[in-house]
Amino acid sequence: MVESNEEIIGIEIYLIFVTRILLFSPTMSDTLNFSIEGNVAKIILSRPEVYNSFNKDMALAMQDILDQCASDTDVRAIYITGAGKAFSAGQDLSEVVEATDLPIEKIVAEHYNPIVKRIRIIEKPVVAAINGVAAGAGANIALACDVVIAAESASFIQAFSKIGLIPDSGGTFFLPRLIGFQKASALMMLGDKISAQQAESMNMIYKCIPDNQFVEESWKIAVKLSQMPTKGLGFTKQLLNQTISNDLEAQLQMEDEMQAAAGKTEDYAEGVKAFLEKRKPVFKGL
Repeated sequence: MVESNEEIIGIEIYLIFVTRILLFSPTMSDTLNFSIEGNVAKIILSRPEVYNSFNKDMALAMQDILDQCASDTDVRAIYITGAGKAFSAGQDLSEVVEATDLPIEKIVAEHYNPIVKRIRIIEKPVVAAINGVAAGAGANIALACDVVIAAESASFIQAFSKIGLIPDSGGTFFLPRLIGFQKASALMMLGDKISAQQAESMNMIYKCIPDNQFVEESWKIAVKLSQMPTKGLGFTKQLLNQTISNDLEAQLQMEDEMQAAAGKTEDYAEGVKAFLEKRKPVFKGL
């Protein structure tokens, strides 16, 4: 029996639909939960019994998921949070002690630095939703994200000095630029715990949200970003990355180039059209 064109098309659509469900239904593992909801990729650090501290499996899984988010055109924002009482306590120190083939410098170079680089390079907004304590590398991975939101009961600590180490995972790069040299120096050397309210007041994070509103409100921010002009946000992110090292002339030149690229996007055309028609724009990330 020969199927009609309509039947063949119907079968193809069904297969595509089923494949999408299989690829993007929630992924559960011992270390991370991953799902795509609408246009937002949700990554939940999931080792709550050890306050979501990173081990090798978790770090490598995080890298793989970020790569998937970067290549998936349906993902237009990324939301990272933690399970249980913590965002992340940083490195699982038991792994350092037990694994003789994992010296601390190898862990930093192969586990954390690739995560930080991916967060900054990916041309999509990354939201860190800090649900509890963010310590050590956990705090600094959060600070590498584009928008950091914290529950009122959350806290941040540069815990490295307490065990004789230096702040890694980009901490010495991002924190002084966020809060100033003197404040960053003191927090890194003294290892003081900072409340979410303090973090907001010193511009370490974007916003502190009451606990009973945190999940809903932080998710709304990720959803809002996923509905904005994705390419334009990506260009903005590239500019912010470069402003740290560029002089004014180089930054102005880069702005010219990025504005020209943004002006060629479909979302720009839609934004202008919606403005003239006095309606809300519908951006598609194109």
